Amino acid sequence: MSSSALRDRLRKAQFLEGLTDSAIHQLAKIATLTTYEGDQLLFDEGSPREFLAIIASGAIAVEKGANGRPIRLVTLGAGQALGEGLLLDDSPHGTSARAVQRTEAFVISAAQVQEMVKEYPTLYAALVGRAARSISQRLAATDATLVGHGRTLGFTGARTRVEHDLLGDREVPEDALYGVQTLRALENFPITGTAIREFPVLIEALAAVKEAAALANAELGLLDRTIADAIVRASQELRAGRHHEHFVVDVIQGGAGTSTNMNANEVIANRALELLNRERGDYDAVHPNNHVNLSQSTNDVYPTAVKIALHRAIEELRTAMRQLAEAFLAKGQEFSGFIKMGRTQLQDAVPMTLGQEFTAFGHTILEDVDRLGEAQALIREINMGATAIGTGINAPPGYAATICRELSRITGLAMITAPDLVEATADTGSFVQLSGVLKRCAVKLSKICNDLRLLSSGPRAGLGEINLPAMQPGSSIMPGKVNPVIPEVVNQVCFDIIGGDVTVTMAAEAGQLQLNVFEPVIAYRLLRSIETLEASCIVLRERCVNGITANPDRMRHFVEHSIGIVTALVPVIGYEHSTSVAKEALETGKGVFEVVMARGLLTREQLDRILDPQAMTGTPHAPLPTPHAR
Repeated sequence: MSSSALRDRLRKAQFLEGLTDSAIHQLAKIATLTTYEGDQLLFDEGSPREFLAIIASGAIAVEKGANGRPIRLVTLGAGQALGEGLLLDDSPHGTSARAVQRTEAFVISAAQVQEMVKEYPTLYAALVGRAARSISQRLAATDATLVGHGRTLGFTGARTRVEHDLLGDREVPEDALYGVQTLRALENFPITGTAIREFPVLIEALAAVKEAAALANAELGLLDRTIADAIVRASQELRAGRHHEHFVVDVIQGGAGTSTNMNANEVIANRALELLNRERGDYDAVHPNNHVNLSQSTNDVYPTAVKIALHRAIEELRTAMRQLAEAFLAKGQEFSGFIKMGRTQLQDAVPMTLGQEFTAFGHTILEDVDRLGEAQALIREINMGATAIGTGINAPPGYAATICRELSRITGLAMITAPDLVEATADTGSFVQLSGVLKRCAVKLSKICNDLRLLSSGPRAGLGEINLPAMQPGSSIMPGKVNPVIPEVVNQVCFDIIGGDVTVTMAAEAGQLQLNVFEPVIAYRLLRSIETLEASCIVLRERCVNGITANPDRMRHFVEHSIGIVTALVPVIGYEHSTSVAKEALETGKGVFEVVMARGLLTREQLDRILDPQAMTGTPHAPLPTPHAR
């Protein structure tokens, strides 16, 4: 890139706004244009500060680790700076940064900053001032991100703007992209402390709906192309992960999701105004209702967005479940040569291999991956174009088909417009179906965790057939005790999901007439259940299943001393001999093998052939000699 082109791109950066041409020229000499691919880590929490980056294009997420998982605090876009703390001190990074998509940035290394201090002190001073302001603004955004987690409303700076709605005028923080209706929702619904920004898939789904609506309205001649383009650009920024910190209303709310819809309308409207070089709140130019919500109602926007969000979340859950199933299947292969006693009703039954047991765990999970795929197909039916109750009032002819086409293109999903929009607006059957499948997944996964805990019990005074990885000391009073904490936590998640199914069921049943106003709690329970179930599958795989080991000698001992082994001997020594052997073993306390060999019914070699793990997997062994009675 030529020096003049580099300077031109630097001039466009918001972070550098107001710098003199001389300062831009100096900066261009030392900055390097660097490309980061999507999901590339720029720096990690706790790592030393090595560079300052000014984003030229794309988006970078700033994240903070919590309970082993990253929480996105804010997403930065073109013109904003990252790592500017390097200009202020040499403390390590307090957050991580990751490219959300392919991103270009002007990078200045720590060594170049030191050079700048000596060679261009005026430029350095100008950048320090901008760094302090940038960090202050980011902290305000982080405050908003943490609403309900020990913080109040966030975006509570001294500067405000006045906005007006049905109930009158209110002062809204100037730094907030949301508006007066979001402000009222913040005050009215301090319920769970969980803001909708904690569900990025929902925000991105809302943005997809708004983008599709703007394009449909422009195509049908209802919306000025300039306004439509600004709405589309703002929506695309949301879909790239930007501005999520402004989605602050509680996920559970009255009004059938109106507050969530208006939060989206206001954020998109104000960001569109910025893109048009107008002030936030200048709704004569871009209005949340008249333009962003044109031809829509909360009653078609909200359920459609929830379905799109659920579809993506389900796909991520299915991936996590497949990976967990593969881990069990790999253990099944590893344990295929270890014979053990199968049990029914907690009593000895017949021999099997530990590999068969673990393979069955994998297959039962894969069954539910398929069931989730079936539930996905149901939620691709949407009611966009229904508006308030399904009659399509205020939506033009052809709008439903047009927005469905645009939404399919934007999301990459084959969306279908419901054949009866009145029915579709009142119906929540697909949510109930999905909730039932999630309950099924939770029930089966919890059962597997129960089995893992039982098989590893003891380890000396229980079954002790397998060893779960030791994750942490198990007791504050009993030295040496290690508990199966990973299966235990997954059990608890599953209990919560099973209870959540009751919530979804009751909320779906309680809808009246043409609308179910309880969709917010349905959305909350489904999204949270999918999120926690996905996390549980990852944790169970990484911190438990992958590290499980077997105790083959102990399992073999149980087999040889179990009365249940006689069932495997029936085809060889006959039912009568098997019954007699079982009776003697029970009465004397001897092992079945001991009794059989003592009677001369079978040799040790023959018994080993019967219990060959290949025989347990259906591979026939060579015929044994005809048994004889002693």
